Amino acid sequence: MTFQQEPYVGRFAPTPSGHLHFGSLLAALASYLDARHQRGRWLVRMEDLDTPRNMSGAAEHILQTLEAHGLIRDGDVLVQSQQTERYQQQINSWVGQGLAYYCNCSRADLAVFGGVYPGTCRGRNLPPADDHAVRLRVTNDPIVFTDRLQGRVTQHLESEIGDFVIRRRDGVVAYQLAVVMDDITQGVTHIVRGADLLDSTPRQLWIYQLLQTTAPEYLHIPLLMTRRGHKLSKRLNSAAIEDSQAPASLYSALLALRQQPPAELQNRPVAEVLAWAIEHWQPGQLPAVREIMVQDPQ
Repeated sequence: MTFQQEPYVGRFAPTPSGHLHFGSLLAALASYLDARHQRGRWLVRMEDLDTPRNMSGAAEHILQTLEAHGLIRDGDVLVQSQQTERYQQQINSWVGQGLAYYCNCSRADLAVFGGVYPGTCRGRNLPPADDHAVRLRVTNDPIVFTDRLQGRVTQHLESEIGDFVIRRRDGVVAYQLAVVMDDITQGVTHIVRGADLLDSTPRQLWIYQLLQTTAPEYLHIPLLMTRRGHKLSKRLNSAAIEDSQAPASLYSALLALRQQPPAELQNRPVAEVLAWAIEHWQPGQLPAVREIMVQDPQ
């Protein structure tokens, strides 16, 4: 089902590999405030395709934590693992058109190429196989877009990335394809997310071109990086935020987002904190950088 296009539809799309931590709260809050400030809709999608990474109960806990922090979604949660047939149909279509192809290169095979796929399997016409990846053909025409915070971004896919994977060798549909197809299905017009995904955006814009669909506007906020050089993440066991501390967590998140909340909001209820934040949301107060250093979590 595709929703009718609206002036503003935003979304937050967590991976249920752990509980929501402070870095994830920043992304959720920024996307929520951007949508509500522009009187738009705000959706939640569960990006659970990489099943080995999923943690039992994490999806439910994330939704509970969002609600405890007043981040109330519009509509039902789209669950990616329930969309796999749609993704595979698109992959099959592109393979049939010669726009994508099967690839049996291993990571060891590609290690010497510095992360740029050299096109090894482009002309091999490998037959379909469950243990082969599928790659999407690209050109070297520049992909250019202007991020609302980070500014102009240019990438030449063929020389900087190469034909990229849209289905992994283990059969899991790749993030780049799933995220675009789901954003189109949900009618998403604006995306607010972490700057770690900024370099992925040109690949997603290439998919939008192939699907002949208008791409959303992007806003990539800086990542919180510890002094050890790691971003706050579930993988590094960054501390989960506590629902009982929701007002304090929201206030701290507004400070991290450079929104300058008044001191009297520190001990106010969630609804009051969010009401102020929605009215005063100014993403341009964030620095146009990819990373912000913070103290290591205790």
